[in-house]
Amino acid sequence: MSELDRLREQLVYLRFWLGIMVATEIALVGWLISTPINAKPALWFIGAFGAVLLGAGIFLLHRQIERRIDQIGKLWPWSFSPASFFSLSWCSSSASHWMPRTTSSAF
Repeated sequence: MSELDRLREQLVYLRFWLGIMVATEIALVGWLISTPINAKPALWFIGAFGAVLLGAGIFLLHRQIERRIDQIGKLWPWSFSPASFFSLSWCSSSASHWMPRTTSSAF
């Protein structure tokens, strides 16, 4: 398995868990909002502390996903250039719209 494929698989896996964490956070915050009076204070504060920890976990997982995306960007040798797309005629092949990535950019 190539490095690019491995990073893509990790990205899919991390995004799956991010979705589960966000759904859990939404449910927990909804419960905290709907039951501040009916719930026992200790249980409510444990839930609030869990929501804060879960929020921190979501932030850290999001950072990991951003790092994986950056790693994929460094491995991928081609980038799409809008300038090359609009300057070429529509009759040319679509492969000519892809240009190698350069270290400096005019934009």
